Amino acid sequence: HAAPDTHVMDENKRMAQREESDIQDWIRRNGADMRATGTGLRYRLVRDVLGDTAKPEQVAVVNFAVFLLNGDTCYRSSPGKPAKFRIEHSDVESGLQEGIQHLSVGDSAVLVIPSALAFGLIGDRDKIPMRSTVIYHIGLVALRK
Repeated sequence: HAAPDTHVMDENKRMAQREESDIQDWIRRNGADMRATGTGLRYRLVRDVLGDTAKPEQVAVVNFAVFLLNGDTCYRSSPGKPAKFRIEHSDVESGLQEGIQHLSVGDSAVLVIPSALAFGLIGDRDKIPMRSTVIYHIGLVALRK
């Protein structure tokens, strides 16, 4: 009879393996040539403009759409009204904080953010279910001080 902690750890490991498998399936289905970072974030630049990449402390001005692996749309910025967040100083997902730092102004990218770097075990209690990988289609419009 395994200790309860071992059971929970085994279950978390199984869930993480299932999520990784789902991410790999999505990448295969979408033919995406994605780069992986050490954290589990994947990204692909769709448009790559020369310039300095975003840095901590800057305010990123972005157009975005957020999807689940099944293609459901969760959120999107309004046309002509980009969203803003201070890099590494706001409460947006850590995967978005990391992903934006691979972009320079004018770039657009697809970010695949595993649940541990997104909304985790509980989701966002609105449109993103618990333990959900999220896909960002994101464009970096501007960087501000």
